[in-house]
Amino acid sequence: MNVTKDSVTTTEITLTIAMDTDDEEPFLNRSYKRVASRVRIPGFRPGKAPRSVIENHLGREALVHEALEFMIPESLDQVLKDEDIQAWMEPKLEVLGMEPVSYKAVVPLEPVVDLGEFQAIRLEREPVEVTDEQVNEVLESLRFEAAPWEPVERALAYGDLATMNVKGIIEEEEVIDDQGIDFIPQEDNNLPFPGFSTHLEGILEGESKLFTLSVPDDYPQENYAGKECQFNVEVLSVKEKNLAELDDEFAKGVRDGFESLEALTDHVRQRLVDESEATETRRLEVSGLEELKKLAKIEASELVYERELDMMYEERARSLQNQQMSMELYLSYVGQTEEELREQMKPQAEERLNTMLMLRKLADVEEIEVGDEDVEVEITNLIESTGGNSDASMMQALNTENARESIRSSLMNRKIMARLVEISQGEESASPAATDATDTSPESEPEEETSLAEEAKE
Repeated sequence: MNVTKDSVTTTEITLTIAMDTDDEEPFLNRSYKRVASRVRIPGFRPGKAPRSVIENHLGREALVHEALEFMIPESLDQVLKDEDIQAWMEPKLEVLGMEPVSYKAVVPLEPVVDLGEFQAIRLEREPVEVTDEQVNEVLESLRFEAAPWEPVERALAYGDLATMNVKGIIEEEEVIDDQGIDFIPQEDNNLPFPGFSTHLEGILEGESKLFTLSVPDDYPQENYAGKECQFNVEVLSVKEKNLAELDDEFAKGVRDGFESLEALTDHVRQRLVDESEATETRRLEVSGLEELKKLAKIEASELVYERELDMMYEERARSLQNQQMSMELYLSYVGQTEEELREQMKPQAEERLNTMLMLRKLADVEEIEVGDEDVEVEITNLIESTGGNSDASMMQALNTENARESIRSSLMNRKIMARLVEISQGEESASPAATDATDTSPESEPEEETSLAEEAKE
């Protein structure tokens, strides 16, 4: 083979490779055997016609075309081995000629990443403060959520639960007809239209009320925007929350139970502290990554960025397919061509690739690794987090090669981000605890126990 290096840079090498007759012959023999098995030649059984007969019948070019599938990748692998070239990803190939076969290969090399003085990154961790007011808000929310709705014999007020029949008419068209719906009027509740809750105040059980509201000009259904809607509301029942006393007895009924109100209060405070500290850690991770981006210098083949863009485009197409929508239909909805969408996605693809390259380099420099035992521990934790339901099926799902690699990647991201936070705090070396896979990162966060504060908001 005649190999010419057309261009050589730090990020890619362009090769022109010309085969000679001796190079082509083994590949053409393989091609002949494949073609002969499926081509019928008069006077010969399938696969038994001599090569000369096949060539005369189909032409040499047909055998060459058949051979290209394996001739080019196998010959290129040999060239890369002989030239001691390490391709970072699949080269871009272009066939130049057929007699003899010649082709061009653009070979992307490993991107060059300089993280600069990343060890000098410094960020201030904001102190975490949890006030008594925050704790009391959570306790009151828990108290409200735990309380049952009980009927009352009085006029409807904000915060009550009203069961109602509601009709709404716009220009003689009945646009709302809800029977027996539950509704909690609140001063800041603008559904179905602003002012609806205000008109409900003071209505007694069994009473009806007629009132008119203006539909907002920015209402999504433009044919109704700006018009008047006449409501007829019949209140069927009124209920209020019967709040329990915040005492030891109440605390015993929260979750698995607490010995006393003091114990519940301490638990709420600690969870708020933990959540605040986790939020602050995530802020440091994001800020640390931004500082790293300012310092890092990356050189990569344009082909590498093109492949990243291809990958993102394919991911978008798969996501749409999962929503029962084709890419063609999506493009028609947004009024874009494929080229316009790809151009729009290009900066995001570059950003994603550069971030991956920086984190990969940081992992190499800091010697961060994820072992098989780390993956096993994470799989066990994931299974235990489900409460032991369907352990066998979940274990089977998580033990596939793709699932394990996804878990490994997630753990690596957590360790890298944890180390970046350590660096920003002036810690010279990562401790086992600091790089533990239970830390979180912006890209991948483990499932956590639902906090009391989150439960209270639901």
